[in-house]
Amino acid sequence: MKHLLSFILALTISLFSFSQTATRTITKIKGDLYRFQNNGHYSVFLITDEGAIVTDPINKDAATWLKAEIKKRFDLPVKYVIYSHHHDDHVSGGEVFDEAIFVGHTLTKKNIEDKKIPTPVPNETFKTRKLITLGNQYVALIYPGKSHSDDCIAIYFPDEKVVFGVDFISVDRLPYRTLNGAFLPDWIQAIKKVETLDFDTFVPGHGDMGTKTDVKEHREYFEALYNAVKEAKSKGQSLDEMKRSILLEAYKDFSQYDAWREMNIEGVYNFLTKK
Repeated sequence: MKHLLSFILALTISLFSFSQTATRTITKIKGDLYRFQNNGHYSVFLITDEGAIVTDPINKDAATWLKAEIKKRFDLPVKYVIYSHHHDDHVSGGEVFDEAIFVGHTLTKKNIEDKKIPTPVPNETFKTRKLITLGNQYVALIYPGKSHSDDCIAIYFPDEKVVFGVDFISVDRLPYRTLNGAFLPDWIQAIKKVETLDFDTFVPGHGDMGTKTDVKEHREYFEALYNAVKEAKSKGQSLDEMKRSILLEAYKDFSQYDAWREMNIEGVYNFLTKK
């Protein structure tokens, strides 16, 4: 009996450990640009003759794995780490890339310092645009304005015609829950600025990759949501009434429609009520 209990305990621990193993993959997007998955989070990296340009490290374990994979597959050091914004579920673990230059928006630097997020503070910052050149390849960093946070940027790879944007644009998916204290209507204008770029592929920080058309559809969803809540509020509807009447049926096939539609309405309502 004692041996049986020991076996069951060992098996339980083994199964628990297996269930905790992260799903990590690297897939080519185009040319020397790759997408890195860590469970439900994604970042991208560019391989050049002189080293790798990495975006969000995600967390320490993910960054450790990615650094080792880049070394194993390409035998190159990581030269730059670019932060998409300051939220810790994307930028944690940067200390793994201890020889890299860290780059982020000026507000990202301030937010990391103010909130004491455990990751290196950017060595280089910018306010509107910045170009990073390495090994005859380059990446453009563009601040489109406030959106999901006050510091989200678009990371643009012109040669590949790819844009990487985290948390403020999704593909065929509703924005996250109550919009995280969103900046509206600034968010809509930020997406419009991304649409002015010359790109074919959009890579989000969560979910599937898409196209420029998908970015446009996400912006149109936001416009429909914002305008519907604003109009309902002007008519004196309560939040509960809005949740029942604002159906946004044109987007019912989007992922998380059933789970997050009412939360999205609540997020816009909270924003308009605070104004």
